[in-house]
Amino acid sequence: MRIIRDDLEGAEIRALLSAHMTHMLGNSPKDSCHFLDLTGLRQPNVHFWSMWDGDALTGMGALKIHDAQLGEIKSMRTHDAHLRRGVAARMLRHIIDQARKMGLARLSLETGSGPAFDAAHGLYLRFGFAYGPPFADYVADPFSRFMTLEL
Repeated sequence: MRIIRDDLEGAEIRALLSAHMTHMLGNSPKDSCHFLDLTGLRQPNVHFWSMWDGDALTGMGALKIHDAQLGEIKSMRTHDAHLRRGVAARMLRHIIDQARKMGLARLSLETGSGPAFDAAHGLYLRFGFAYGPPFADYVADPFSRFMTLEL
């Protein structure tokens, strides 16, 4: 599998992004969903990657830079056809490596709190993330969980 910097132009990546947004809205109230749309993912402070196995899109992930110290994981998603193949772990490892190369001190994320997000929580915990308070401009929300990894 290869990871590439993605321009968000391809039909496959747009379909996966749409599925990601649909999943988020299907498992959390709209006001508690904090995903980035295409415009948000194309901001200069956001780095977006896709992962491919040959010609098949397997997953995606993004890193939003808040300041010289803090990065945020955004849009982590594995394509349904590639679940349980290590796609998310590989993408997460890539994002962590990129954050370290950029000299960030912390990598944080916001994710949902319900059962649909249990696998994500487990993945982040395995990589050393810990639950914590809201960061950046987030506020406490019963439908959100905040996690941080000190780099």
